[in-house]
Amino acid sequence: MYVRHLQLTDFRSWEHADLPLEPGPMVFVGQNGQGKTNLVEAIGYVATLGSHRVASDTPLVRQGRERALIRVAVVNEGRELTVELEITPGKANRARVNRGPVPRAREVLGILRTVLFAPEDLALVRGDPGERRRFLDELLVLRAPRYAGVRSDYDRVLKQRNALLKSARASGNRTDVGTLEVWDGHLARHGAELLSARLNLVADLGPHVAAAYAGVAPESRPVYIAYRSGLGELPERADVDTLSDMLLTAMTEQRAQELERGVSLVGPHRDELELVLGDVQAKGYASHGESWSFALSLRLGSYELLRADGAEPVLVLDDVFAELDRRRRGRLAEVAARAEQVLVTAAVDEDVPAELVGKRFVVGDGEVRSD
Repeated sequence: MYVRHLQLTDFRSWEHADLPLEPGPMVFVGQNGQGKTNLVEAIGYVATLGSHRVASDTPLVRQGRERALIRVAVVNEGRELTVELEITPGKANRARVNRGPVPRAREVLGILRTVLFAPEDLALVRGDPGERRRFLDELLVLRAPRYAGVRSDYDRVLKQRNALLKSARASGNRTDVGTLEVWDGHLARHGAELLSARLNLVADLGPHVAAAYAGVAPESRPVYIAYRSGLGELPERADVDTLSDMLLTAMTEQRAQELERGVSLVGPHRDELELVLGDVQAKGYASHGESWSFALSLRLGSYELLRADGAEPVLVLDDVFAELDRRRRGRLAEVAARAEQVLVTAAVDEDVPAELVGKRFVVGDGEVRSD
Protein backbone atom coordinates (compact mmCIF):
# COMPACT_ATOMS: atom_id res chain seq x y z
CA MET A 1 0.00 0.00 0.00
CA TYR A 2 1.24 3.48 -0.81
CA VAL A 3 0.01 7.03 -1.40
CA ARG A 4 0.58 8.01 -5.03
CA HIS A 5 -0.68 11.58 -4.85
CA LEU A 6 -1.59 14.16 -2.21
CA GLN A 7 -3.53 17.36 -2.81
CA LEU A 8 -4.48 19.90 -0.14
CA THR A 9 -6.63 23.01 -0.22
CA ASP A 10 -6.80 25.31 2.82
CA PHE A 11 -5.52 22.61 5.14
CA ARG A 12 -3.60 24.07 8.09
CA SER A 13 -0.94 26.40 6.65
CA TRP A 14 -1.36 25.16 3.08
CA GLU A 15 -3.49 27.23 0.74
CA HIS A 16 -2.66 24.63 -1.90
CA ALA A 17 -0.30 21.67 -2.15
CA ASP A 18 0.02 19.12 -4.96
CA LEU A 19 2.51 16.29 -4.42
CA PRO A 20 3.22 13.22 -6.55
CA LEU A 21 4.56 10.46 -4.29
CA GLU A 22 6.18 7.07 -4.86
CA PRO A 23 6.81 3.82 -3.01
CA GLY A 24 9.91 3.75 -0.83
CA PRO A 25 11.29 6.51 1.42
CA MET A 26 9.84 10.00 0.92
CA VAL A 27 11.75 12.59 2.96
CA PHE A 28 10.40 16.09 3.74
CA VAL A 29 13.07 18.45 5.06
CA GLY A 30 12.34 21.93 6.37
CA GLN A 31 12.74 24.16 9.38
CA ASN A 32 10.13 24.07 12.11
CA GLY A 33 6.95 25.97 11.28
CA GLN A 34 7.20 25.48 7.51
CA GLY A 35 4.34 22.98 7.26
CA LYS A 36 6.02 19.61 6.73
CA THR A 37 4.13 17.99 9.61
CA ASN A 38 0.88 19.37 8.18
CA LEU A 39 1.47 17.30 5.03
CA VAL A 40 1.77 13.97 6.83
CA GLU A 41 -0.98 14.96 9.28
CA ALA A 42 -3.36 15.21 6.30
CA ILE A 43 -2.42 11.69 5.18
CA GLY A 44 -2.95 10.37 8.70
CA TYR A 45 -6.33 12.10 8.84
CA VAL A 46 -7.55 10.16 5.81
CA ALA A 47 -6.56 6.91 7.53
CA THR A 48 -8.17 7.64 10.92
CA LEU A 49 -10.51 10.65 10.45
CA GLY A 50 -8.60 12.29 13.28
CA SER A 51 -5.44 14.27 13.92
CA HIS A 52 -2.52 13.07 16.03
CA ARG A 53 -2.00 16.66 17.20
CA VAL A 54 -5.41 18.15 18.07
CA ALA A 55 -8.77 16.82 19.28
CA SER A 56 -11.05 18.98 17.10
CA ASP A 57 -11.15 19.77 13.38
CA THR A 58 -11.17 23.56 13.79
CA PRO A 59 -7.35 24.04 13.71
CA LEU A 60 -7.14 21.94 10.54
CA VAL A 61 -8.84 24.61 8.42
CA ARG A 62 -6.66 27.46 7.22
CA GLN A 63 -7.34 30.67 9.10
CA GLY A 64 -10.06 32.71 7.41
CA ARG A 65 -11.42 29.79 5.39
CA GLU A 66 -14.64 27.82 5.96
CA ARG A 67 -13.44 24.37 4.96
CA ALA A 68 -10.39 22.32 4.07
CA LEU A 69 -10.01 19.68 1.37
CA ILE A 70 -7.76 16.62 1.36
CA ARG A 71 -7.47 14.38 -1.68
CA VAL A 72 -5.25 11.30 -1.81
CA ALA A 73 -4.75 8.60 -4.42
CA VAL A 74 -4.01 5.27 -2.71
CA VAL A 75 -2.61 2.21 -4.47
CA ASN A 76 -3.15 -1.17 -2.83
CA GLU A 77 -2.20 -4.41 -4.61
CA GLY A 78 -2.36 -2.70 -7.98
CA ARG A 79 -5.77 -1.09 -7.45
CA GLU A 80 -6.02 2.69 -7.11
CA LEU A 81 -8.71 4.56 -5.18
CA THR A 82 -9.00 8.30 -4.77
CA VAL A 83 -10.34 9.55 -1.43
CA GLU A 84 -11.54 13.12 -0.98
CA LEU A 85 -12.45 14.58 2.41
CA GLU A 86 -14.06 17.97 2.98
CA ILE A 87 -13.55 19.18 6.55
CA THR A 88 -15.97 21.82 7.81
CA PRO A 89 -15.75 22.57 11.55
CA GLY A 90 -19.07 22.19 13.31
CA LYS A 91 -20.52 20.05 10.55
CA ALA A 92 -20.22 16.44 9.45
CA ASN A 93 -17.30 15.83 7.12
CA ARG A 94 -18.18 14.96 3.55
CA ALA A 95 -16.34 12.23 1.67
CA ARG A 96 -16.01 10.95 -1.88
CA VAL A 97 -14.38 7.83 -3.26
CA ASN A 98 -13.38 7.98 -6.93
CA ARG A 99 -15.44 11.19 -7.14
CA GLY A 100 -18.61 9.47 -5.94
CA PRO A 101 -20.13 10.62 -2.62
CA VAL A 102 -20.40 8.11 0.23
CA PRO A 103 -23.16 8.24 2.89
CA ARG A 104 -20.79 8.79 5.81
CA ALA A 105 -17.18 9.86 6.07
CA ARG A 106 -16.27 6.72 7.98
CA GLU A 107 -17.00 4.70 4.82
CA VAL A 108 -13.48 5.63 3.67
CA LEU A 109 -11.80 3.97 6.66
CA GLY A 110 -9.68 1.04 5.59
CA ILE A 111 -8.80 2.41 2.15
CA LEU A 112 -5.60 3.88 3.59
CA ARG A 113 -3.81 2.45 6.61
CA THR A 114 -1.01 4.33 8.33
CA VAL A 115 1.12 3.91 11.41
CA LEU A 116 2.42 7.27 12.57
CA PHE A 117 5.17 7.85 15.11
CA ALA A 118 5.54 11.43 16.35
CA PRO A 119 6.93 13.32 19.38
CA GLU A 120 3.37 13.46 20.76
CA ASP A 121 3.55 9.67 21.25
CA LEU A 122 5.39 10.13 24.52
CA ALA A 123 1.90 10.78 25.94
CA LEU A 124 1.07 7.12 25.25
CA VAL A 125 3.35 6.27 28.17
CA ARG A 126 3.20 9.38 30.33
CA GLY A 127 -0.31 10.65 29.57
CA ASP A 128 -3.67 9.79 31.07
CA PRO A 129 -5.60 6.55 30.30
CA GLY A 130 -7.60 8.28 27.57
CA GLU A 131 -4.46 8.48 25.42
CA ARG A 132 -3.99 4.73 25.60
CA ARG A 133 -7.68 3.98 25.00
CA ARG A 134 -7.54 6.17 21.91
CA PHE A 135 -4.43 4.31 20.74
CA LEU A 136 -6.23 0.98 21.07
CA ASP A 137 -9.39 2.14 19.34
CA GLU A 138 -7.56 3.73 16.41
CA LEU A 139 -5.57 0.54 15.88
CA LEU A 140 -8.74 -1.49 16.21
CA VAL A 141 -10.37 0.52 13.41
CA LEU A 142 -7.26 0.18 11.23
CA ARG A 143 -7.54 -3.60 11.57
CA ALA A 144 -11.32 -3.74 11.12
CA PRO A 145 -13.01 -0.49 10.01
CA ARG A 146 -16.46 -1.65 11.19
CA TYR A 147 -15.37 -0.89 14.75
CA ALA A 148 -15.62 2.82 13.95
CA GLY A 149 -19.38 2.26 13.97
CA VAL A 150 -19.22 0.24 17.18
CA ARG A 151 -17.29 3.00 18.92
CA SER A 152 -19.64 5.66 17.57
CA ASP A 153 -22.68 3.73 18.80
CA TYR A 154 -21.10 3.24 22.22
CA ASP A 155 -20.26 6.94 22.57
CA ARG A 156 -23.79 7.92 21.54
CA VAL A 157 -25.42 5.60 24.07
CA LEU A 158 -22.98 6.67 26.79
CA LYS A 159 -23.84 10.32 26.20
CA GLN A 160 -27.59 9.59 26.41
CA ARG A 161 -27.20 7.51 29.55
CA ASN A 162 -25.04 10.14 31.23
CA ALA A 163 -27.63 12.79 30.41
CA LEU A 164 -30.33 10.67 32.07
CA LEU A 165 -28.18 10.11 35.17
CA LYS A 166 -27.33 13.79 35.39
CA SER A 167 -30.99 14.74 35.07
CA ALA A 168 -31.99 12.27 37.79
CA ARG A 169 -29.28 13.63 40.06
CA ALA A 170 -30.34 17.24 39.51
CA SER A 171 -34.06 16.58 40.02
CA GLY A 172 -33.67 14.10 42.83
CA ASN A 173 -36.15 11.82 40.99
CA ARG A 174 -34.68 8.35 41.17
CA THR A 175 -37.84 6.36 40.68
CA ASP A 176 -37.79 6.07 36.89
CA VAL A 177 -35.37 3.16 36.84
CA GLY A 178 -37.15 1.54 33.89
CA THR A 179 -35.84 4.11 31.41
CA LEU A 180 -32.34 3.74 32.79
CA GLU A 181 -32.51 -0.04 32.43
CA VAL A 182 -33.26 0.36 28.72
CA TRP A 183 -30.06 2.37 28.32
CA ASP A 184 -28.23 -0.18 30.47
CA GLY A 185 -29.01 -2.80 27.84
CA HIS A 186 -27.80 -0.63 24.97
CA LEU A 187 -24.60 0.31 26.79
CA ALA A 188 -23.90 -3.30 27.75
CA ARG A 189 -24.40 -4.56 24.19
CA HIS A 190 -22.20 -1.96 22.47
CA GLY A 191 -19.71 -1.89 25.35
CA ALA A 192 -19.29 -5.67 25.29
CA GLU A 193 -18.55 -5.63 21.57
CA LEU A 194 -15.93 -2.92 22.03
CA LEU A 195 -14.45 -4.58 25.10
CA SER A 196 -14.19 -8.00 23.43
CA ALA A 197 -12.43 -6.45 20.44
CA ARG A 198 -9.99 -4.58 22.68
CA LEU A 199 -9.13 -7.77 24.58
CA ASN A 200 -8.44 -9.60 21.33
CA LEU A 201 -6.34 -6.71 20.08
CA VAL A 202 -4.19 -6.54 23.22
CA ALA A 203 -3.65 -10.32 23.09
CA ASP A 204 -2.53 -10.09 19.44
CA LEU A 205 -0.46 -6.92 19.86
CA GLY A 206 1.37 -7.86 23.05
CA PRO A 207 4.01 -10.18 21.56
CA HIS A 208 4.84 -7.66 18.83
CA VAL A 209 5.33 -4.87 21.38
CA ALA A 210 7.53 -7.06 23.58
CA ALA A 211 9.68 -8.09 20.61
CA ALA A 212 9.99 -4.51 19.37
CA TYR A 213 11.07 -3.29 22.82
CA ALA A 214 13.68 -6.05 23.12
CA GLY A 215 15.12 -4.92 19.80
CA VAL A 216 15.09 -1.22 20.65
CA ALA A 217 16.38 -1.53 24.22
CA PRO A 218 17.97 -4.98 24.67
CA GLU A 219 19.70 -3.98 27.92
CA SER A 220 16.46 -2.85 29.56
CA ARG A 221 13.92 -4.82 31.53
CA PRO A 222 11.32 -6.73 29.44
CA VAL A 223 7.91 -5.16 28.88
CA TYR A 224 4.38 -6.36 28.43
CA ILE A 225 0.95 -4.80 27.94
CA ALA A 226 -2.27 -5.81 29.66
CA TYR A 227 -5.89 -4.69 29.58
CA ARG A 228 -7.32 -3.58 32.91
CA SER A 229 -11.10 -3.48 33.09
CA GLY A 230 -13.37 -2.05 35.73
CA LEU A 231 -15.10 -5.44 35.66
CA GLY A 232 -12.09 -6.94 37.42
CA GLU A 233 -9.76 -9.61 36.12
CA LEU A 234 -10.83 -10.86 32.69
CA PRO A 235 -9.56 -13.73 30.53
CA GLU A 236 -7.22 -12.87 27.69
CA ARG A 237 -10.17 -13.21 25.32
CA ALA A 238 -13.89 -13.19 26.12
CA ASP A 239 -17.06 -13.48 24.06
CA VAL A 240 -19.52 -10.62 23.67
CA ASP A 241 -22.46 -12.31 25.44
CA THR A 242 -20.43 -13.06 28.57
CA LEU A 243 -19.09 -9.52 28.73
CA SER A 244 -22.55 -8.04 28.17
CA ASP A 245 -23.90 -9.98 31.15
CA MET A 246 -20.95 -8.86 33.28
CA LEU A 247 -21.53 -5.21 32.33
CA LEU A 248 -25.23 -5.41 33.18
CA THR A 249 -24.45 -6.94 36.57
CA ALA A 250 -21.87 -4.25 37.31
CA MET A 251 -24.33 -1.49 36.35
CA THR A 252 -26.90 -2.89 38.77
CA GLU A 253 -24.30 -3.01 41.53
CA GLN A 254 -23.18 0.56 40.82
CA ARG A 255 -26.71 1.97 40.40
CA ALA A 256 -26.78 3.97 43.65
CA GLN A 257 -23.34 5.48 43.08
CA GLU A 258 -24.12 6.37 39.47
CA LEU A 259 -27.33 8.13 40.50
CA GLU A 260 -25.46 9.92 43.27
CA ARG A 261 -22.71 11.14 40.97
CA GLY A 262 -24.76 11.56 37.78
CA VAL A 263 -22.30 9.72 35.54
CA SER A 264 -21.75 6.22 34.12
CA LEU A 265 -19.16 4.39 36.21
CA VAL A 266 -19.16 1.12 34.27
CA GLY A 267 -17.91 0.44 30.76
CA PRO A 268 -14.84 0.43 28.50
CA HIS A 269 -14.69 4.23 28.63
CA ARG A 270 -13.16 3.81 32.11
CA ASP A 271 -10.70 1.02 31.28
CA GLU A 272 -6.93 1.20 30.97
CA LEU A 273 -4.14 -0.26 28.86
CA GLU A 274 -1.40 -1.10 31.33
CA LEU A 275 2.20 -0.67 30.15
CA VAL A 276 4.46 -2.72 32.39
CA LEU A 277 8.24 -2.36 32.53
CA GLY A 278 9.76 -5.26 34.42
CA ASP A 279 7.37 -5.49 37.35
CA VAL A 280 6.32 -1.82 37.60
CA GLN A 281 4.00 0.50 35.69
CA ALA A 282 5.90 2.39 33.00
CA LYS A 283 3.98 5.56 33.80
CA GLY A 284 5.72 7.15 36.75
CA TYR A 285 8.64 4.71 36.83
CA ALA A 286 10.14 4.61 33.34
CA SER A 287 13.06 6.91 32.55
CA HIS A 288 12.85 9.31 29.63
CA GLY A 289 14.73 6.87 27.41
CA GLU A 290 12.60 3.93 28.53
CA SER A 291 9.43 5.94 27.90
CA TRP A 292 10.59 6.75 24.37
CA SER A 293 11.47 3.10 23.79
CA PHE A 294 8.05 1.96 25.00
CA ALA A 295 6.22 4.51 22.84
CA LEU A 296 8.29 3.52 19.83
CA SER A 297 7.61 -0.17 20.53
CA LEU A 298 3.85 0.42 20.62
CA ARG A 299 4.04 1.92 17.14
CA LEU A 300 6.46 -0.66 15.75
CA GLY A 301 4.31 -3.42 17.26
CA SER A 302 1.24 -1.91 15.58
CA TYR A 303 3.06 -1.85 12.26
CA GLU A 304 4.13 -5.49 12.56
CA LEU A 305 0.61 -6.55 13.61
CA LEU A 306 -0.98 -4.90 10.58
CA ARG A 307 1.65 -6.49 8.33
CA ALA A 308 0.91 -9.88 9.87
CA ASP A 309 -2.78 -9.28 9.09
CA GLY A 310 -1.83 -8.87 5.43
CA ALA A 311 -2.48 -5.12 5.27
CA GLU A 312 0.91 -3.41 5.21
CA PRO A 313 0.40 0.21 6.21
CA VAL A 314 2.18 3.37 5.13
CA LEU A 315 4.73 4.22 7.84
CA VAL A 316 4.88 7.90 8.84
CA LEU A 317 7.80 9.16 10.96
CA ASP A 318 7.17 12.76 11.94
CA ASP A 319 10.28 14.55 13.21
CA VAL A 320 11.26 11.71 15.55
CA PHE A 321 14.85 10.82 14.67
CA ALA A 322 16.24 13.91 16.40
CA GLU A 323 14.66 12.62 19.64
CA LEU A 324 16.31 9.18 19.49
CA ASP A 325 19.79 7.95 20.31
CA ARG A 326 21.85 6.02 17.77
CA ARG A 327 20.54 2.55 18.68
CA ARG A 328 16.89 3.56 18.62
CA ARG A 329 17.42 5.45 15.37
CA GLY A 330 19.02 2.36 13.87
CA ARG A 331 16.24 0.04 14.98
CA LEU A 332 13.53 2.34 13.66
CA ALA A 333 15.39 2.83 10.37
CA GLU A 334 15.78 -0.95 10.01
CA VAL A 335 12.04 -1.50 10.26
CA ALA A 336 11.19 1.55 8.13
CA ALA A 337 13.49 0.47 5.32
CA ARG A 338 11.32 -2.64 4.82
CA ALA A 339 8.11 -0.64 4.42
CA GLU A 340 6.53 -0.33 1.00
CA GLN A 341 6.30 3.41 1.64
CA VAL A 342 7.68 5.49 4.50
CA LEU A 343 7.13 9.23 4.86
CA VAL A 344 9.77 11.01 6.95
CA THR A 345 9.86 14.62 8.15
CA ALA A 346 13.02 16.21 9.55
CA ALA A 347 14.36 19.67 10.26
CA VAL A 348 17.79 18.90 8.75
CA ASP A 349 19.19 16.19 6.50
CA GLU A 350 21.50 14.95 9.25
CA ASP A 351 18.47 13.72 11.22
CA VAL A 352 17.56 11.20 8.50
CA PRO A 353 19.36 7.82 8.70
CA ALA A 354 21.26 6.72 5.60
CA GLU A 355 18.96 3.70 5.25
CA LEU A 356 16.06 6.04 4.49
CA VAL A 357 17.65 8.23 1.85
CA GLY A 358 15.14 8.39 -0.98
CA LYS A 359 13.15 11.00 -2.83
CA ARG A 360 13.66 14.31 -1.04
CA PHE A 361 11.37 17.33 -0.78
CA VAL A 362 12.36 20.71 0.62
CA VAL A 363 9.54 22.43 2.49
CA GLY A 364 9.67 26.19 3.00
CA ASP A 365 8.15 29.54 2.09
CA GLY A 366 4.77 27.94 1.42
CA GLU A 367 6.15 25.57 -1.20
CA VAL A 368 7.21 21.94 -1.52
CA ARG A 369 10.08 21.48 -3.95
CA SER A 370 11.36 18.15 -5.19
CA ASP A 371 15.13 18.04 -4.75
